[in-house]
Amino acid sequence: MTEGTFQTLEIDAAAEDLYDVAADIASYPDWATGVKEVEILETDEDGKVARARFVVEGFVKQIEYVLRYTHDRPNRLDWVAEESPDVKMLEGTYTFSPVDDATEVVYSLSVEPNFTVPGFIRRQAEKQIVTTALRGLRKRVIGAG
Repeated sequence: MTEGTFQTLEIDAAAEDLYDVAADIASYPDWATGVKEVEILETDEDGKVARARFVVEGFVKQIEYVLRYTHDRPNRLDWVAEESPDVKMLEGTYTFSPVDDATEVVYSLSVEPNFTVPGFIRRQAEKQIVTTALRGLRKRVIGAG
């Protein structure tokens, strides 16, 4: 991944449980801040999401993009956006590493919108997205367990 943002959070849950919530792409509007709509476009032979269309609340407008997913349960979930009118480049990763009775989750994200946004604002937006996603994931898993 090129320049971007990453953050680590230790969550009192099994890596499998965290991965399963993160890989349940259709449920993102229920817990991921800013995600307004998700449409599953393709699944792989195991039923995991391969492509999904997102509509998210941006800072200045709604943004639409399609992500392609790569799964490595329970260790890692990667995604990359197809180029669109709103997104030139977007790639991210959740990694899940067991630590004692908890799991260390690392969320990495790099976004380059297809419209002009100063670099500082883009990095602040990435940081906010990463922080709220990790908090939402923790709340979803702990609340579900």
